[in-house]
Amino acid sequence: MSPGDTERMNDLVETRQRNNDAAWMICDYLNDHPRAITKALMEDVGHGGALPEEIAFFALLTGFCGLDSDADERDKQLANDYFRPAIKRLDTDSYGRNPYYRDISIPEIGFGDWELKYDKYEPYEAFIYDDLVVDEDFKEVPRIGFFSEEFHFPAVAQNGHEWMAIKPNEIETMRSPIDTVEGEVVTFGLGLGYFAYMASIKERVRSITVVERDREVIQLFERHILPQFRHRDKIEIVSADAFEYAERRMPGKNFDYAFVDLWHDASDGLALYLMMKKLERFNPRTKFLYWIEESLLSSFRWQLFDSLIRNARSYDEIAQCLGKPFLRKIAATNR
Repeated sequence: MSPGDTERMNDLVETRQRNNDAAWMICDYLNDHPRAITKALMEDVGHGGALPEEIAFFALLTGFCGLDSDADERDKQLANDYFRPAIKRLDTDSYGRNPYYRDISIPEIGFGDWELKYDKYEPYEAFIYDDLVVDEDFKEVPRIGFFSEEFHFPAVAQNGHEWMAIKPNEIETMRSPIDTVEGEVVTFGLGLGYFAYMASIKERVRSITVVERDREVIQLFERHILPQFRHRDKIEIVSADAFEYAERRMPGKNFDYAFVDLWHDASDGLALYLMMKKLERFNPRTKFLYWIEESLLSSFRWQLFDSLIRNARSYDEIAQCLGKPFLRKIAATNR
């Protein structure tokens, strides 16, 4: 590599480290004490409303994450480059107008190992509300949201552990796939039927086939949620393994779009994502869309980076290989 390429490569290595540092700080906060920021603290730091709430929240969150922007230049860079653009105050009313929230009522009941219920975010509780934003230099900014008042959302738990919920994160990360699909659609993973419902109310969507392996989830959905769908005639539920269906039963059915949502989050999703990408070749006329693909590609990107850096001839060669189109191609062709 040329000296210029070596410098850019070193910058990329540093960007990766900053990505990881910011991600771990935020992850630790969300796992350990996501409700540490309270209304009282916000009023104190914000001087009774003199400061915008996002600025007060930023000051508190960076403090809880151990960043000292006044004393440490790298802490200041992390705060300004990652935390400041990440934070957004969300509006409860805008989510309350969502058609699923408006039309579907979730009964609070138990069913076998499963439980339907409503959960909530406390005022100023922090959570991830959307997928990563990745810039052209591969800086990865998380999306941290909060409400200034209580926000309730439907959830389903298995053996006491949340398995699926219709939170702002699900609404935002499914917005683009829902806007995109039309015609004959197949979706892998049922959950609480958010994607199926939102797709079914689109005039340009003719049918939605839902592939779900767990029969208890299907029974719960068919008994308590599906009857509330405006266009339940568009819905067909198939009890099957997603990968077996994609490889053996889906070819020849002429689906226009497939939406894949088989993982809880990015931490358990990459292997399943790569498995399904390889099966796209059996369904060449179907456009595949994936839940939280940006986060999944982030994990794949840095795995690939470790193997590429050993033999790279230039920075541009590395950058091309780390871009989203190339990553998708490699994911689909990697055996």
